[in-house]
Parts: sequence; C-alpha cells; structure tokens
Amino acid sequence: ERNYNDEQLARLTKMRRLDIDPTRVEMGWIMDFCAQSLRNIIIGMGGRMDGFTMQSKFAIAVSSELMAMLSIVRDLADMRERMNNITVAFDKRGNPVTTGDLEVGGAMTAWMRNTINPTLMCTVEYQPVMVHAGPFANIAVGQSSIIADRIGLKMFDYHVTESGFGADIGFEKFWNVKCRYSGLKPHVSVLTTTIRALKMHGGGPKVVAGLPLPDSYAKEDLGLLEKGIPNMVHHINIIRTSGIKPVVCINSFHTDTKDEIAMVRKAAEAAGARCAVSTHWADGGDGA
Repeated sequence: ERNYNDEQLARLTKMRRLDIDPTRVEMGWIMDFCAQSLRNIIIGMGGRMDGFTMQSKFAIAVSSELMAMLSIVRDLADMRERMNNITVAFDKRGNPVTTGDLEVGGAMTAWMRNTINPTLMCTVEYQPVMVHAGPFANIAVGQSSIIADRIGLKMFDYHVTESGFGADIGFEKFWNVKCRYSGLKPHVSVLTTTIRALKMHGGGPKVVAGLPLPDSYAKEDLGLLEKGIPNMVHHINIIRTSGIKPVVCINSFHTDTKDEIAMVRKAAEAAGARCAVSTHWADGGDGA
C-alpha cells in the first residue's frame, strides 16, 4: 500500500512521462554495513518531507551493479555507455526504466571516474598486488577487474588473478563472462584446496566459528578424506571443459599428514590435473 494516488505522484514528482511503479523500484541503497535487518525496509514514514512511503532495501557494495560493471569495463567510454543501461525500476506496464531514461548516466560516470584506477598495494613480503573490484561470485560477476589484469600483464612477467569461490561458480563466470569481455585467456587455472575442506565435504563434523576445530580435521582420517575427494574432482572437470590446464594447489597446514597429501595428489593427477603443495600458512612466501 502507499500514501498517495497517481495524480499526486504526477503533480509532486513530474514522473508521469516515465510512469514508474513505486512498488517496483529495483535500485536500493548501497552501504557496507553489517546490519541484515536493513535488507528489506519501509521508507518515507515521516510524511511528505521524507518522500513517499514505499518498500526499499540496502545492499553491500560488492553486490551492486556498479561493482559488477567496474570489474568488466575496459575504459571510461565503456563505463559511460554501461551507466546508461542500469535498470532502476519498472513502469506500470512492466517495461524497465533505466538510468538513461532518468538522464543520470553522465553524472554517475563523473562520480565514478576515478574508480576505474586500480589500487596498487603490496603483500607482507612486498610483492605488488592490484586491488580492484569485488570478487563475490555468489552475488555478482565475482572477478577482479579486467583493467587490473591488463595493467598487470604489461608490467610483470606473470599475472595471477582471483576468481571468487569455486570452479562451479567463480571459474564459470570468469570463463563465460570476464574472458569473453576481455578477450584474455589464461594459460593455467589454479584450484586451491585444503585437506580440511575435503574432509568437510566428505561429511565431517560441522565447523562453528569461534570454537576449536573438531579432532577429525586435526588428525589423520583417510576414510573421511576419501569421501570428500570427489568434490575436488568435480571442480577439476569443470576447468578441463574449458580447455585450460588445471593445477591443484594443496594449501597445507601443519596438521596434514603425508598420507593425506599423497591421497589428494594421486586423485588430482588421476583426474588430469597437476598438483603442488603449498606451505605458505606456516612458511610464508618460502612455502608458496
């Protein structure tokens, strides 16, 4: 329900030309704030000075369309073009109303113009890192930016880019979205796994944040590990369908045993992947 009629809406906001349906405004508010109660809210409860009463929402920055756009734009002109095509709402006939209809694409581009520049940072061992866009593949494209990749490829001998989450979502979006837009094709895809994660996929005890790990994850359990390995094999097969060579990186912890690592290595190689063990958790860059 709403506290105004169509005539009042047209007179007060001059929105008759677009005929926006106030109950179908898709663009909400973006703010990185840990408050899930703000995901779905009612606004405009203070009368006309506070706007119209309608349902609205808050979302985190990485889930916004602007963040998804930032990861795939090639330059400022590309950003300007995409800024005009964001769906803000729907009209009463069910047609989309875009930022271009509202004539705000230019202003949004001007506001975002500096965001296309990646941030150059460094690791604790002073290796250069390009930090750009938000790799959250469950809610957006989930990739670091094309611009950062192109800069990295020009400046360094090799470039490693992150694809959020596993091969079943992050790599799929990397291969089918980012690579198509960028025209870039990687030489290799690294699938990172841990003995602990494979045990969990094998039906291990639930891990609760703030509590010690159950003993199954800190002690050798080849039976539990064997049950979880098919999950890794499935991710390997997804990568292989693209024609890219997969490499399994075992992110090893001090609790992992030689037999457990050998079991994972054997399964990875049998599935068509090369395998390497990383001990950077304990040894830093020397173990990577």
